[in-house]
Amino acid sequence: MRKLALVTGATSGIGRAFAERLAADGHDLVIVGRRKDRLEEFAASHPEAEVRTVAADLSTDAGIDTVAGICAAEPLTMLVNNAGVSHYMPLAELPADKARELVHVKVVAPTMLTRAAVAGMRERGEGAIVNVAGMIAFSGPAPHSQMPRRAVYAGTLAHLVAMSQTLSAELDGTGVAVQVLCPGVVATEFHERQGLDLSGVPRMSAGDVVTAALRGLELGEAVCAPGVEDAGLLDAVFQAELAAFGAQSPELATRYRDRPQCSGLQAGGEADLPA
Repeated sequence: MRKLALVTGATSGIGRAFAERLAADGHDLVIVGRRKDRLEEFAASHPEAEVRTVAADLSTDAGIDTVAGICAAEPLTMLVNNAGVSHYMPLAELPADKARELVHVKVVAPTMLTRAAVAGMRERGEGAIVNVAGMIAFSGPAPHSQMPRRAVYAGTLAHLVAMSQTLSAELDGTGVAVQVLCPGVVATEFHERQGLDLSGVPRMSAGDVVTAALRGLELGEAVCAPGVEDAGLLDAVFQAELAAFGAQSPELATRYRDRPQCSGLQAGGEADLPA
């Protein structure tokens, strides 16, 4: 039986690179995107694979339900949750419809598609799920002067990191691998659609990102960061998170109990008035 992969956001960038690589590696494909013409163009240009096209908008419940139904019904060997939108802007300036679209595409859709696919993969004892996030998932502590504010976007990617790591642990020993893919800046249409010109910025190719992801699955990496040479940096981040998690206590931390006395007030809260 030929392998079957479903790729969302497959009409350009990293998603298309995944679809092309998987087709070349002997996968049949279900490719998902908003643009029917691009989906059909891809299918026509890849006769070496059986390609099913699904035009669906993953910013809507109907679109998510359509693709989730396919994930549950088909014997997928790989699911690539790649679809994305950017909407880089401070939260106070982010229109409600764009905030909703971003959360649906990068949180609700990958969560529901993964949920739909994972039961069958576990039952068959094989499969791989790749959730495409980005290094911005780790940018939360950065000061405003260093990183433009994009609270919702960064938060959605952080969700993918935590969900993927936790799910990877849940599925340990089942034959199902889970990876969150965290590239840096990639040479795709993604930033152009946001109106950003990054042509002068060094960028990784989408093909290299896919190479890293597939090799990362072979290495058993739950978190794949294609542009980070020293993987020990990632390990240090995760060990620090676990250390903080493990340092919990039912006792209130000292810094919250030892409060300096307010000027002019006694411990009981009454003003120290002159006699």
